[in-house]
Amino acid sequence: MKEVVLSLLAGLVVGILFKFLRLPLPAPPVLAGVIGIFGVYLGGVVADWLMKTFFN
Repeated sequence: MKEVVLSLLAGLVVGILFKFLRLPLPAPPVLAGVIGIFGVYLGGVVADWLMKTFFN
């Protein structure tokens, strides 16, 4: 839970800083970005499962 809160705080700080500097946000559109991040996480989980299942 600590990692989630720290990630959220870091994201908020970066978002606020970029807005104050009038820079574009360093993130893809909201839905596509969330789906992409979930896909990367899910790919890692599937790869771990495949490694444990077939290579142990």
